[in-house]
Amino acid sequence: MTRSFHHIACAEDTLVATFDSAPGTTVLLIVSGGNEIRSGAHGGMAQLASRIAAQGFPVLRYDRRGIGESTGENQGFLNSAAEISAAAEFLRLEEKAQNIVAFGNCDAATALALFGPAAGIDGYILANPWVIETESAPDTQEPTISSAAIRARYWDRIRNPRSVIDLLTGKIDIKKLLKGLRQAARSEDNGALSLQLRDALSTLENSANILLAKRDTTARAFLAAWNSPDFSAVRGKATITVETLDSASHSFADRDANQWLTDHILQALQSA
Repeated sequence: MTRSFHHIACAEDTLVATFDSAPGTTVLLIVSGGNEIRSGAHGGMAQLASRIAAQGFPVLRYDRRGIGESTGENQGFLNSAAEISAAAEFLRLEEKAQNIVAFGNCDAATALALFGPAAGIDGYILANPWVIETESAPDTQEPTISSAAIRARYWDRIRNPRSVIDLLTGKIDIKKLLKGLRQAARSEDNGALSLQLRDALSTLENSANILLAKRDTTARAFLAAWNSPDFSAVRGKATITVETLDSASHSFADRDANQWLTDHILQALQSA
């Protein structure tokens, strides 16, 4: 197993990528979420790539245009189709990949569902897909959290005996609590991004495994959309599976969550 660095043409720009070699012809393509560089939070994606390659599956990671070492302008995840296609083409032409399984967390998961089919992706691992409405990238604006996600968060707190003690001792701000309860009581429809993701999932032909850290705010927002009537037809698709982990770690950073994520990625690669 070796780690090498590459430059991938993407329109008039260049993506800088890292490739972890391995004997297999099924390759994992990691798409970074938010405005993270390809190593991911605290080097997590680099470590993930190393673990997957050690099990015989090559791994490619790249920086989106305008991020990290890649050239060009950062146009956000909703304009990242060209990057995904360029990375997939590089794997097929330069690394002779026979199957490409793509993994993305947060907005990268949503981008993969939207743009993966045009890039010829063979399998999808979508972690905590982003459906919260903002005008730009998830980490550049204050998001609008869905009422259902807020209700789930408050339900967790209500079930925790410690919350009662915090309320009685003044550790919980009453004004913030009342504001949150008013937000939780709102009824709402799915936003445009949720419906866009639903339509993408409904037409997805290859298998997709959706992985959720169910106490993460982003995952809660997705689950609220997923469990709504709008997604009823998608929930019935045999090619889509949803699995949850009792964790609040958005990036699956702790040891147990990290192992859970790795195991599911390896299962997807082995069955591709």
